[in-house]
Amino acid sequence: MLEKSYVLPTYARADISFVSGQNATLTDSEGKEYIDFTSGIGVVSVGHGDNALSQALCEQAKKIIHISNLYQIAPQEEAAKKIVLESGYDMQCFFGNSGAEANEGAIKIARKYGEVDGQPKRYKIITLKHSFHGRTITTVKATGQASMHNYFGPFPDGFVYADDIDQIASLVDDHTVGVMIELIQGEGGVQPIDKEKVQKLAAFLKEKDVLLIVDEVQTGVYRTGEFLASNVYDIEPDIITLAKGLGGGVPIGVVMTGKKDVLGAGDHGSTFGGNYLASTAASTVVDLLSAYKQSGALDEAIIAFAQKLEALQKAHSDIFTEAVGFGLMRGLRVVDADTLAAIITAARTHGVMVLRAGRNTLRFLPPLTITKDEMDEGFARLEKAIGTL
Repeated sequence: MLEKSYVLPTYARADISFVSGQNATLTDSEGKEYIDFTSGIGVVSVGHGDNALSQALCEQAKKIIHISNLYQIAPQEEAAKKIVLESGYDMQCFFGNSGAEANEGAIKIARKYGEVDGQPKRYKIITLKHSFHGRTITTVKATGQASMHNYFGPFPDGFVYADDIDQIASLVDDHTVGVMIELIQGEGGVQPIDKEKVQKLAAFLKEKDVLLIVDEVQTGVYRTGEFLASNVYDIEPDIITLAKGLGGGVPIGVVMTGKKDVLGAGDHGSTFGGNYLASTAASTVVDLLSAYKQSGALDEAIIAFAQKLEALQKAHSDIFTEAVGFGLMRGLRVVDADTLAAIITAARTHGVMVLRAGRNTLRFLPPLTITKDEMDEGFARLEKAIGTL
């Protein structure tokens, strides 16, 4: 394969090459079909091969793909408007190309916000252990998993890790400017944080003038059933980051904030961020999923998927200790890591794609538009795979 000669070996790739897809069904180069319970790790929110998204991208590509942010970009302005209106918050957006970039932008906003003449510099940002915020040098350091910090230091200073949400308040000091959390830790094991504790923390931070930054790279854009997990938790963060499902597969990242006067011209930038193609993708995806939500179809899909998952857990309680998550961001706790690895391999053999999260969680991130037939087929294949263990 060309990969071994020309691509750096940073992924332990499965020996499968996909050539086409339709909604939650993928076909590989050998003609084998798979039910996709991963959506490219929460990215392909409107499914593979969506006609409306494909047509919008083709039409835009025929006109302009890229200019640069030195000029006005009408599709970017339209996408920003839709994102802000869907969020329900009074915010403005900056466009990048990934979740890590969005989180870098959030950190820069917070750090500048903490720079006040004549006062001690506030620069510390508290994050949670087992969090994941990206793979750039700064976002790796923001990530509260010690194993992620191997090899790549020295790192930027100023990140403090809390064992859990209960400890955060005690770590806030005169140099703290922000707290960055995922409301549901994705890579950390599909671990939702208690809603009342989040609301209590938000009120405390507002009182202390410490910014609440919510990383919604994985939870955003209807993954949890509402446009934002922040909407589900009934809080109003100071900064929110989005990526993954926003572009439906086209790379994009957004940091949005109500602190509109912090960054000025030259403080931040991105060559590709929010260009014509990416903005068109985001605008189209928001339109599609907003209509899907309003029709009631999203809620129906969430209920149906949850029922299937809970039935699987109960049928194999010797393997799965509990079902976790909400919306279409779900997981099953597995008795041990070896069994989890065996399930993922067997599932792939039987034509269904699932993910690992943390040490012992089987993770499910299907396209939000997954049909009941695709669910039925996927869970039937998963049942067969489990039967081979």
